[in-house]
Order: sequence, then structure tokens, then C-alpha cells
Amino acid sequence: MQGDERAYDVELELDPDETEEEELDGANAFQALLADRRKLLTGVLLVALLVFGIYVVFPKLVGLDDAVKKLDDASLTWVIVAILFNVGAFAAYVALFRGVLAGTRDDVLRRRLNLRASYQITMAGLAATRIFSAAGAGGILLTYWALRKAGMERRRSACRMVAFLALTYAVYTGALVIFGILLRTGVFPGNNPVGGTIVPAAVSGCVIGFFALVALIPDDIERRIQKYAGGYRRTRYLTRLAKGPATVASGVRTAIAYVRHPSRGALAVVGAVGFWAANIGVLWASFKAFGGHVPFAVLVQGFFVGMAANLIPSPAGGVGSVDAGMIGAFVLFGIDESTVFPAVLTYRVIAFWLPIPPGIVAFFQLRKTVTRWEAEGEQDAAVSTKLHKVKY
Repeated sequence: MQGDERAYDVELELDPDETEEEELDGANAFQALLADRRKLLTGVLLVALLVFGIYVVFPKLVGLDDAVKKLDDASLTWVIVAILFNVGAFAAYVALFRGVLAGTRDDVLRRRLNLRASYQITMAGLAATRIFSAAGAGGILLTYWALRKAGMERRRSACRMVAFLALTYAVYTGALVIFGILLRTGVFPGNNPVGGTIVPAAVSGCVIGFFALVALIPDDIERRIQKYAGGYRRTRYLTRLAKGPATVASGVRTAIAYVRHPSRGALAVVGAVGFWAANIGVLWASFKAFGGHVPFAVLVQGFFVGMAANLIPSPAGGVGSVDAGMIGAFVLFGIDESTVFPAVLTYRVIAFWLPIPPGIVAFFQLRKTVTRWEAEGEQDAAVSTKLHKVKY
């Protein structure tokens, strides 16, 4: 790693042929998608059909009508506690965004990506993840669009987004390894099936190892290729091929730097841990709402194992797959399905569906913020042009 400063805020050069217009193509395309009311309405209708199938049709098919009726017996106090945990989860997510994507330099970009803008981007991104298809790609594209509009360069945007995701899922995979091993060895009490402990721990360990190796890719790999490849076409092809791994490696190193230097990366690290901890708190309160008791380690491991179903292709951000995955995980750990089903559905309503309305509001607020950024950019450009004319 070439110094702590570089690790925190990686500078990546653009190819000469990557013009500003090309850099904005992806952002403009996504903006056009957001303005397409037909696609937006189609997405909303699809989500509505999925909700009807999951919460109405599926329970009748598998004979869980009584479990669904149990939803009426939920303790209001514990439901409120779950909602408060959810508020904490989004506060932590905003802190994580601010800590990583706003960078550590006191510059115009960090000032633009203040807490207000960070809230708007994260909430709008979460709403986009739930409404648009492609397994959460809507949220990633919206975040990229917002970063570009804030004035962040193309590859720096990609690098910081990789760091953001790496830090977030380092907590996820690390928890699967730690709790999986400690549950299986009996250090923590609770049922410990191999499929819910050692298997996910092993897979997570492999993922961690893979990205640790990726982080070893040198910063200047593209320059090294240019030096040794030979031949213009071959060099250009290999350089473009190496661009993705180089960006991912820079992002992973940036995430590692935040962990290694908590005095500067505290906001990001606390945000990452707090986001997952608060989500588990929502699930814990959801079980309590129906009188369920789940051992702590089983609660954590079951949550993360169930969330792995988010990797299954879903028309709208894990709808259906995560519900089924989480229910299946806790049944695997021996928790009574008559309690698991209403608890998981309550968790999903609070953690997944409840944030959509404020997320939509945040998106329209973000559009106004972006308009202000664009006006500031035009004003700065006009001043720069005027100074240039005076100088020459």
C-alpha cells in the first residue's frame, strides 16, 4: 500500500479517450429511466403481485394459515421497538455512506456529500433497490449517478463504491465465520447444524481470502501492462481488461485502510457494524413480538444465512427469496415455524417495505439537491472562464 493518504482516497487516472460526455452517459441513462413512468408503474405492480403471492397465496399452499393469523397477535410494544431499531439501521447506513463515499479530504465534494445529501442518496438508493429489478442494481446505479452529479470522477466513484460494499460485507462474512465456528464448537448455546454453521463459515472464509488476494493487485498494474505487453492493440486490450480488477483492488485496499486506522475511519466502521447490528435488532424484536425466544448466536447466524438468499435472482431486490431463505434458515436451526413465519414477515415489512415511502420522498429531494450542484458547477465554470480571459 503506497501510504495511508493514498489508501483513503485513491486517485485513478482516466484513459485519454474517456471524455466527460462519456463519463456522464451512465448517469444520464439512469436519470431517463427514473423519468419513465411506464417502467416505474410496471415495477410497482410487479412488487404488489409478489407481495400478494408471498403473504397471501404461499401460506395457504403450505398450510401456514394459522401462522399468518398470528400476525394479529403481535405485541405493539415490540413492533415499535423493531421500528426504532430500523431507524437506527438507516442512521448507521448514512454514517457508513458519509464515512466512505464522501472521503476524508476537506474539499468541495465532501462538503456536497454532507449528512443531508448522504441521507437522500442512501434512502433513495434503498427505495430504488426495492422498486427496480436486477437484484439491487437500481440502488447501485442511483448512487453512482448521484456521485457523478456531485462532481466525483468516474473511476473514483467506482473505487469508493467498491470500498463501501467491501466494508459492509466484510462485517457480513466475518460474522458468518465467527458465529458459525463458535456455534458449531459449542462455545455459544443453540442448535448447530453443519449446513447452518460450518458450510456458510467455510464459504465466507473463501470469499474473504479471495478479496484479500485481490487487494494485492498493485496500483500501477495498468502501467506495468503498458510497459511489457508490446503492440498497441494488445496493450490497449489488456489495459482495459485490467481496469476492473485494478479498481476493485483499490476499493478493497481503501476499505482495509479504514479498519486499520479507526481514528480516521471510525465513522465508516461504526456505520458498517451498526447497520447489521440494528437489522438483527429488528429481527430480535420481531421474534419478541410473538413471544419467541431465539438464542443470540442462532439469531445472528440465522439472520446472515437467510440474507444469503439475496444472491438469488429476484425481480425486485430480494422479494420472496430473502423471505423464504430466512424462514428456511431458522427452521434449519430448530426454531418453531409457527413463530418463525410471522416474525420473519414482520421483520421484512419493517426493514424492507416501510422505508420505501420515505425513500421515494428522498429521491425527489435528491433531484433538487442535484439541480443545485449543477447550478454551482455552471457558476464555477463561468467564473473560471472569466478569469482565464482576464489572464490572457
